[in-house]
Amino acid sequence: MHIYFLVTFFLFLIDQVSKYWVLYVLRLEKVRSLEVYEPYITFKFAWNKGINFGLFSSNETYAKWILIFMSLSICVMITFYAFKGLTTNFERIMAGFVLGGAMGNVCDRIFHGAVVDFLNISCCGIVNRYSFNLADVAIFLGIFGIIFFSAKKV
Repeated sequence: MHIYFLVTFFLFLIDQVSKYWVLYVLRLEKVRSLEVYEPYITFKFAWNKGINFGLFSSNETYAKWILIFMSLSICVMITFYAFKGLTTNFERIMAGFVLGGAMGNVCDRIFHGAVVDFLNISCCGIVNRYSFNLADVAIFLGIFGIIFFSAKKV
């Protein structure tokens, strides 16, 4: 089971370092946008006070704490599931992706009041208006891996 916690820690660390770099080295909050690989990858800064795509965003303090409580509850459920329901190291690694990403976003909400989003990817004439972060990528990959490549179907 230690692989689960190692992956969780590693992804949490990568996520937090990337957000520190975006906030305090690139100062993207002030710059707002930076072309990385035009027109496909742009760093486009956004504070996400809600959930995916800013849904349920609010400036109210209680909303922030409700989202933190919900996220922490999900983290506990993921950990319980990793210990009781997952049988292979691949599944535990994928669960570690989910937990590492979730903890990264929870940390943002606690210390910044919102999640730091900065990645924006567009392609093939489709312009994406939304930004996301490495924690979101880890969560997506972890859930995708568990659902589609699990030894037993979820």
